[in-house]
Amino acid sequence: MISREGLELFRQLREADRAFGDPNNPFNLAGLKQNITGRTMPANKDVKCLRLRIDDIPSEWVVAPGADPDLRLLYLHGGGFVSGSGGNYLAMAAHISAAARCAILLPDYRLAPEHHFPAGLEDCIRAHEWMLTAGPFGPAPAKATFIAGDSAGGGLTLATLLALRDRGRPLPVAGMPLSACADFTLTGESMRTEKDTIFSVRSMPKIAELYLVNTDPRNPLASPVFGDYTGIPPLLIQAGEHEMLRDDSVRVAAKARADGVKVTLEVWPGMVHVFQVRELPESLEAIQHMADFMRACLARR
Repeated sequence: MISREGLELFRQLREADRAFGDPNNPFNLAGLKQNITGRTMPANKDVKCLRLRIDDIPSEWVVAPGADPDLRLLYLHGGGFVSGSGGNYLAMAAHISAAARCAILLPDYRLAPEHHFPAGLEDCIRAHEWMLTAGPFGPAPAKATFIAGDSAGGGLTLATLLALRDRGRPLPVAGMPLSACADFTLTGESMRTEKDTIFSVRSMPKIAELYLVNTDPRNPLASPVFGDYTGIPPLLIQAGEHEMLRDDSVRVAAKARADGVKVTLEVWPGMVHVFQVRELPESLEAIQHMADFMRACLARR
């Protein structure tokens, strides 16, 4: 069942017909950078939001009441690899922190075009390395780490897992890519069949140009759908039915399963790109699924 709120959101977005990159909302990099800024503070005033820097990476911890500061989730924001910040995700992070009883680290990884691939990925790797031995209240070893992210951050979640494995570094207990951008060859079927109400397919070649520069779009660290997932920890993959990137998630799930990874794939009926951030009933339910998945993975260690 799709909630009344979910149906209404989809109706409003479809009628507005303002997907970024469409002719009536042309690609404007400066506008995109400006629009996906600011801070969405948690409704619960008791949630701690603690700013810091990891070397030169601006970052922020989000810790809900009752959360274990030594159970840590690295969350990588979306924004098409060219915009966005952790400050946009404070409210969502607070929900995850409360549901999973963990601390959330939001790094502001470097963005294109000023810093193209693989600069942002290197920041994500560095942030995970750092959180192994440091928490929201100072130096302390992590009991366990997880990684998640949406859209561009979903792609970076997968790429970070692949890079950590390839470098022989400690891996998170599990990964949770949401609405992941995972194929810069732009060959997923949903790229042709779904009219995305958030981002137009017309925006994707420009984003690829700004982010990849001279990188082969089939590089698995840029397009994780082409990755070898052997040895990667369990994945919870979530996507919305009505998004052009839906089949990036479906194809990553199939590839990871073929490589021996335990994968849970959820394609949510009626939902749009990164619906988890929308404060819909489905948003909170999906976040609860993330928390339940984390607990199940911890129990299997």
